[in-house]
Amino acid sequence: MVHRRVKAKSGKHFILQVVTQFFVFLYCKCLWRGLKFVARKFTGRCELQRICSNNKHGARRTLKLESSLRYSKNELLQSALSVHPDKVEKTIDDIMALKRINPDTNPQLGISLQASLLQIVGYRSLVAEVEKLRREPYDCENPEHEDMLMKLWKELRPDTPLTCRISKQWCEIGFQGSDPKTDFRGMGLLGLHNLLYFAEHDKVTALQMLHDSLQPKHNEMNNPEWEQKNLDKAIGYSFAIVGINITDLAYSLLVSGALKTHLYNVAPEMPSLQNLQQTFCYLMQEFHRFWIEEDPSDIMEFNRVRSKFHRRILRQLKNPDMALCPHFAASNLHLVNL
Repeated sequence: MVHRRVKAKSGKHFILQVVTQFFVFLYCKCLWRGLKFVARKFTGRCELQRICSNNKHGARRTLKLESSLRYSKNELLQSALSVHPDKVEKTIDDIMALKRINPDTNPQLGISLQASLLQIVGYRSLVAEVEKLRREPYDCENPEHEDMLMKLWKELRPDTPLTCRISKQWCEIGFQGSDPKTDFRGMGLLGLHNLLYFAEHDKVTALQMLHDSLQPKHNEMNNPEWEQKNLDKAIGYSFAIVGINITDLAYSLLVSGALKTHLYNVAPEMPSLQNLQQTFCYLMQEFHRFWIEEDPSDIMEFNRVRSKFHRRILRQLKNPDMALCPHFAASNLHLVNL
């Protein structure tokens, strides 16, 4: 009897889902298109014109334009999302012609559409560039890779020479073992690029974070006693490993599209790798503050704190006016009409 009731409830739930999906489909395909038709007849402007005129440049406008193009029935409008950046200007001309909009009497529309479309295709290009870096493994036989790693050491430990390439000294800046290349496996060269960018462009903050990460949680022992302890047993966190983890967080925000809100608000046209690296610097600083606020008992709580921090950033990015890092040392960003 109980089994039959559960089965009946499951059947009703399934039917409800099907009915709901049908009405959503009906709304999207029929009612929404009907409303767009009425709006065009009433205002004398197409949807693209209404979006550009009713929303300031930035994420609010670009996200709506992106959605409008993606769900359009017209192949030209759909394909506009994947054009090469060099073809954006011609694509805008084609869209204006398709919509029968005179560029001479509507010059601002072409400028607005071009800026937003450059943001959209630029985001796609950035994802491809970042993915390429992530997939490239660290190669100790590559002089450029080795040079970047040596620069990272010099930036973070300027007064301490590295005795040899394979050394336990790497633990002093937060790597797990005597050869950092093993720690870059998950994020490839992207992790090294981000750590070096942070150390070079926001050196004061990076050095302070490194210093804090090596300190005991509470002042229960004096400095000489603490210095005698093994660095692997620090109650803080491993700076370089956290940097690679935050690189993974920034990467996931990028590929999921969650970072569009931020990048569309800070990059006037095409988002660049530098924009992402500046975002990484911000995330490092914010995670450091968040770690202190959470006051974890030990490093074993890292995954819990990281997940909670990730959820907080995602909530912030749901605000279409959000720009994560408008003001900090490594940033030379100027918000887009915010």
